[in-house]
Formats: sequence, C-alpha cells, structure tokens
Amino acid sequence: MVQLQNSQACLEACISCMEACNRCFHQCLSEQNHDELSECIRLDRECADMCAFAVRAIEAESPFAAEICALCAGICEACAKECQMHDHDHCQACAKACFTCAEACRKMAA
Repeated sequence: MVQLQNSQACLEACISCMEACNRCFHQCLSEQNHDELSECIRLDRECADMCAFAVRAIEAESPFAAEICALCAGICEACAKECQMHDHDHCQACAKACFTCAEACRKMAA
C-alpha cells in the first residue's frame, strides 16, 4: 500500500514539475535577459523531459522505475537550485515544483 501511495504521489509530482518546467522554459525565453537564463532554460528542458520519462516508467510499472525516479530526483534538484537563483515568479514556482518532485521521487526510489 505504501508503494502504491508513493508511486501516485511521485506521478502527480512529476506531472506538476514537468508543467512548471515547461512554463518556466517558455517564459525564460521571453525575458529580455534570456541570455543570462541559459542554464535555467537548459535545465528546464532536461527536467521536463526526465519527469515525462519517469511518468511513463511509473505508469508502465517498469522494473526500472525506482532507478529512473532516483535519477529524476537529482535532475529536479539541480533545476530547482538553478531556478531558485532567479527572481522571476516563474523561476520561483518552478523551483518549488522541482523540490517537491525531487522529494517524491526519492521516496519512490527508496
């Protein structure tokens, strides 16, 4: 039962994180200083892609879901730390979603 709760929480966190990263990515590109946001933009893309992959693994009940979620947690944390350095609301919202997802993914991977 705990594993099922962890997988549902992780699934929901990954979807929310993917959406936040996609929003942040697109909004960063429209900022005047988007050249200063290049690492944020890169990590937004990578994190959104990894979250989508984790969602597919969880939904398919992949035997590798735990390892994929562990990797996803690391990427989410890196993205969160980068986004946290920027004052834009979309970056702050993305950082929050990424930290939440990293925590859920770690529980899933445990």
